[in-house]
Amino acid sequence: MPLPTPSERTMSLWKQQIDLDAVNGWNKGTAAEALGIRITELGADYVRGAMPVDARTRQPFGLLHGGASVLLAETLGSLAANLCLDPAKEFAVGLDINANHLRAVQSGEVTGTAAPLHIGRTTQVWEIRIVTDAGELNCIARLTMAIVPRRDRA
Repeated sequence: MPLPTPSERTMSLWKQQIDLDAVNGWNKGTAAEALGIRITELGADYVRGAMPVDARTRQPFGLLHGGASVLLAETLGSLAANLCLDPAKEFAVGLDINANHLRAVQSGEVTGTAAPLHIGRTTQVWEIRIVTDAGELNCIARLTMAIVPRRDRA
């Protein structure tokens, strides 16, 4: 059975109330900011963001760098995973990421959408679909996150 699209889901996963300005502020001074990644939408159970295809994100042959796509995927999936948690008690860290690069992109912008495949007590698995301006699938990634308890540092 195919996964429901983000618009077909109605449950809200988020345990934090947050807005786009705050979320985009979290990326200040990070690799995501350096590549021009911005979060564009927080749905009930998905996170969407965009990244330009320009000199910051192209490889030497003029195509979108696969590593930039993976950075977009991990940025979106990690954000989504952490929004599912109480930050006073736990946080999510990347455990594994897999990406298939399906279409070359030379310019414009790509948009990624992170949606859950599994939300567990100790792990989460997120699917991130990255599409071109024309809506063509460029990259699909699967991100596994480990849930780590927060500990007081002495």
